Amino acid sequence: MADFSLAEARRIALRAQGFDKPRPSGRINSQHIRAIIRRLSLVQLDFVNVLVPAHYQVFFSRLGPYDRSILDRLIYQQREFTEQWAHEASIVPMKSWPLLRNRRETHRVRPWGFEEYLSQHSSYVEWVLEQIRERGPLTAEELPTPENGPRRVPNSWFGSVPRAVLEAHFGRGLLAIADRLPSFARAYDMSERVIPAEHHETRISREDAERELIRLSAIGLGIATAADLADYYRMPVASALPRVRELVDSGIIREVRVEGWRGSAYLHRDARVPRRIIAAALISPFDPLIWFRSRTERLFGFHYRFEIFVPQEKRKWGVYVLPFLLGDRLVARVDLKADRTAGKLRVVAIHLEPGADRVQVAEALNVELAQMAEWLGLDPPPASSASIIVSSS
Repeated sequence: MADFSLAEARRIALRAQGFDKPRPSGRINSQHIRAIIRRLSLVQLDFVNVLVPAHYQVFFSRLGPYDRSILDRLIYQQREFTEQWAHEASIVPMKSWPLLRNRRETHRVRPWGFEEYLSQHSSYVEWVLEQIRERGPLTAEELPTPENGPRRVPNSWFGSVPRAVLEAHFGRGLLAIADRLPSFARAYDMSERVIPAEHHETRISREDAERELIRLSAIGLGIATAADLADYYRMPVASALPRVRELVDSGIIREVRVEGWRGSAYLHRDARVPRRIIAAALISPFDPLIWFRSRTERLFGFHYRFEIFVPQEKRKWGVYVLPFLLGDRLVARVDLKADRTAGKLRVVAIHLEPGADRVQVAEALNVELAQMAEWLGLDPPPASSASIIVSSS
């Protein structure tokens, strides 16, 4: 069984995630965007807009400034990709639709407990489908509330009953996302009108689908534990383990050891160990590089908690904190805000990780912040290392 140092594992993982090459020097086009999605297999959606919706930043981290409308066109006009529950709600290639069928058939409706509402108002639930079938794509705002009931869903980010009903149909695969409005609201249509028939009608056994999802996870991660592989598509570890063993038996992945990791790790057969990683990138809180927090801590020695929903008095780092990748290490935490009223990118705080070089980090971060501000159409923050806080942990 081969042994890898932790530094080697980090470089393997960063290569698998697309950080092994400098950002393109020319204009970013649709081929660059396609390549990133296909390399990662999925990109988690998140529309929190403190800075920029997180899925757009996944591409910025790897490519630098680009026209966000390119991604939107690929998904909602050219329909080379689609939205579906994968890790969480995600952008996935159309060919992944049949791989996620079992996920749709066992989809747990959100908000939790809303199944009871669906069963009690089944006529309204069916009526919503009929409206879309007859009228075409609709948003939640275009649908009325059921008679004798509230419109709002209390204590839920879904907001309204129509939205929650539409999301239930989407999660179960009866509806798909036809478009996103400028407000980011979803327009839902019958899935057979959005997903090409070659994918919509294809049926794959649960075992074959799980095996393929674990294979895609292994490509995206490069080197990983069984739990890492399972988490990529939010698969129970117990379901993933037989598929992992099958992929080992077929030679697609091999069992290895990583310095400091408990138990076995698995290396994809196409994974390579770069001699070095030259990268400088602010990483979205929902980037697949860091979304499984225990893996982030194992790989980078970086304990990360996204604190936007944590009460202010309990926050340690800030509201919208992004790890800063420099080389093969996460060297700082940067709390950012897009102040669109003032037209400025604001740095709320910068926390330097122990052992990181303040001057080196400041120089690289200033460049990254200037590029991000330009990308977002904002004025950049002043270039300075004086505001960097040296963290003790």
